[in-house]
Amino acid sequence: MTLPNSNLNTMNTTPSAFHKGEIQAQKHVGMHEEMAHWGAKAIRPFFIEQHRLFFSELPFAVVSATDKKGKPWVTLLTGKQGFMHFPNDKTLHFATQPIQGDALEEAFVEGTDIGLIGIELSNRRRNRATGSIASKNEQGITFKVSQSFGNCPQYISERVWEYTETNTNEMSSTHHSRLTESMQKWISSADTLFIGSGYKEEGEHRSNGMDASHRGGSPGFMKVLNEHQLVLPDYSGNNFFNTIGNLILNPLVGLLFLDFEKGNMLQITGRVDIDWDSEKIQEHPGAHRLLNIEIDEVVQLNAVLPLRWSLQNSIKGGLRVIKKTIESNSVTSFELALAEPMSAETLPRFYAGQHLPIQLPLSEGKPPIERTYSLSNSPIDDYYRISVKREDKGIGSSYLHDHIEVGDIIEARKPNGDFTLKYATRPIVLISAGIGITPLLSMLYSLTQTQKSWPVYFLYGARNGKDAPLLNEVRECHRQHQALQLDVVFSQPNEQDTLGTDYDREGHINAELIKHYVPDLNADFYLCGPTPFLNDLTSELEALGVKRAAIYYESF
Repeated sequence: MTLPNSNLNTMNTTPSAFHKGEIQAQKHVGMHEEMAHWGAKAIRPFFIEQHRLFFSELPFAVVSATDKKGKPWVTLLTGKQGFMHFPNDKTLHFATQPIQGDALEEAFVEGTDIGLIGIELSNRRRNRATGSIASKNEQGITFKVSQSFGNCPQYISERVWEYTETNTNEMSSTHHSRLTESMQKWISSADTLFIGSGYKEEGEHRSNGMDASHRGGSPGFMKVLNEHQLVLPDYSGNNFFNTIGNLILNPLVGLLFLDFEKGNMLQITGRVDIDWDSEKIQEHPGAHRLLNIEIDEVVQLNAVLPLRWSLQNSIKGGLRVIKKTIESNSVTSFELALAEPMSAETLPRFYAGQHLPIQLPLSEGKPPIERTYSLSNSPIDDYYRISVKREDKGIGSSYLHDHIEVGDIIEARKPNGDFTLKYATRPIVLISAGIGITPLLSMLYSLTQTQKSWPVYFLYGARNGKDAPLLNEVRECHRQHQALQLDVVFSQPNEQDTLGTDYDREGHINAELIKHYVPDLNADFYLCGPTPFLNDLTSELEALGVKRAAIYYESF
């Protein structure tokens, strides 16, 4: 099915960051103007320092490319930490080779377009890049970037990895034209997959080439119809529509499934038909569209990966809801304590800024969904608190708001995440937008309780007083701590909001306000909010002379 009301031939102007398929998808959901405004800022033709450090710490990268027949596939390149290094900010060298028997074993030659995603499943960080192979030799593969950008941390099942020795006697590679019964069971139980797609228009457009992306959900979110057909629900993302935009113009697709415990890979190549508006979409809660996939070829590689992953430890007995509080029109807080308080277990410690992975049983007989929510209370409390915004089509947030009550037990894993407060050695600036207040409030508590020697500046952004979650707690911290400076910014104050009492200024948090409000920009900046907000603000801070290494952020 083609995109409704598409008219690809009439597009004569294409923003540098997106090709016409991506633009068409953005227009369909009413996001093109916003993407045109900040997409070029977020998507860079080089690797920023933060991304270079991130990739260099990973033991693997997910890569998409096409084989000699032009069919797309997805694979992993693996090695010891540091096998990815950067000769400069535009090239990345992989000190490794493709796996023998891999569908892409012969694909990595000079000039080959590839998509790249680096992902750390244990803390949900991921960064993406597109580009081409600059060279390949016995020392490895050198990649030249054309686009590099961060990615939102949604739908990631958190796992920790460890190295293992591969046994050549156990390694094997087999080719198939359909899914075997065991493959179908594998896919039906998967909570993670990687997808590769690509499109190349005439000329040297920077969005040309391949893309690699992550998809995740509850086990079984990927539906197996039969040995030749799959259905992949497409949930909300960063609104770039890199994958969907490619598939609008080129329906060829590659998929990669991992057996995390055994080190196996299942590679699939096929064709996609996008279902934009049929009634079948309603059968997949939270989905905005469906990707109907017709399988052409399959490659299964057994025991080939030198890595194994395991799910992070669950909190024994789960967590009991001890308090439920409505914070604003759309945000509700849930306080959680150990379900078995008299046991020998203690509530695992968390660090300000971390999140809590929880599992929610939406329906009987089906696996629970996993969601992660930032902890919004002080790390020294003897309970956890998550403050959850109800999202449109958000099946996790809606279930919490509508069905979870005091006394209910929620399964959870230990808090995790690397968006954490560093020890203060200079002034701290906290900047939140909307529900981005949650990890920053936890940081604020930590700063005012344990790190009192440096001034703290808090810029709190919200739409208005009815949509200003946890603002009362921020104000209470302000009243109790002289070193804390608070400025509240409402973008659309309502009639009940009083300037000077309920908020300090109308508008949006931007560089001009920061420069006026923060006397010393030699500070550490912690930002949390929607991705467009973060990209705009990060660029503006850099323009003010703030070093990238002093800017920490988490996107919602």
